[in-house]
Amino acid sequence: MHIIYNKWPKIAKESYESKQKIIEFKKINHIVFSGMGGSGTLGDIFSAIFSCTNIQIDVIKGYNLPKTVSKNTLVISTSVSGNTIETISVLKDAIKKNCKIISFSSGGKIINMCNKNKIEYRIIPKSINPRTSLVEYLYSMLKVLQPILPITKKEVKDSIIELEKTMNNISSKNLHSNNLSLKLAKSMSKIPVVYFPDGLGAAAVRFKNSLEENSKMHIIIEDVIEVCHNGIVSWENYSKDIRPILIQGKNDNKKTKKHWLVLKEFFATKKIKYEEVNSIDGNILSKIINLIYLLDYATIYRAIINQKDPSPVISIDFIKKRV
Repeated sequence: MHIIYNKWPKIAKESYESKQKIIEFKKINHIVFSGMGGSGTLGDIFSAIFSCTNIQIDVIKGYNLPKTVSKNTLVISTSVSGNTIETISVLKDAIKKNCKIISFSSGGKIINMCNKNKIEYRIIPKSINPRTSLVEYLYSMLKVLQPILPITKKEVKDSIIELEKTMNNISSKNLHSNNLSLKLAKSMSKIPVVYFPDGLGAAAVRFKNSLEENSKMHIIIEDVIEVCHNGIVSWENYSKDIRPILIQGKNDNKKTKKHWLVLKEFFATKKIKYEEVNSIDGNILSKIINLIYLLDYATIYRAIINQKDPSPVISIDFIKKRV
């Protein structure tokens, strides 16, 4: 897996420069992203990108479309395998409700459905597993969805340049003390409790998913504003089995920054050690994908420290055979 992660900047560049055909949908006022796991993360990332627009965005990680869909709704279904039952269910619902639809997959039942119903689709190859396929799918989708995106080609290319810089620090070619992912991995001997700001939720959710799948560890995540209204009380019964990790954005809202300062002050009064992870400067895509890259790699290092193979997900296979 680490070999694929080392190639993420190259894969991102090649995917964005691919010959994938861009969409030509018109009169879209509502977009629904449907996907589970890593495909769901793609929806979270695009939701953050669209947050600066007036277009209604829904990310569906389940079986049903929202009741608000119409003929002007674009449903974007993503399943790396093409066989995700929840995503197939949403796709069937979208067909019945005559929505605009495009699917992204490596093959499977979804592509067969698209061919049968004359629905637009794009085939994107799968890497060794859906987790490592994230950038290939993300940057292929950025290419295909370009006409409706509120970010420019330059911003997308800037994010790839930043990925290259991040790779030089965190990759397996740099196993030194300045490696931010390795440093974070070594600190995660406890159960991480991750706090994040509005706008960077996609990175936090992906971190949770990757730590669970790669490192086979428990993890808790919560919005930093919300935690100041309830979760903070749990630290009154502090256990050394848990460790806070603060994911902070370079341009967090002024009030959010105040919450970070107060939270750190509170931890200091309780003598609770915490780790800090900061986003890079740049556009929202650059911030999120580079945070995901750093955090994902930390979960690979943590898996190695835990003497776990990050690739197998036996428990997920157990569920899939029975659902």
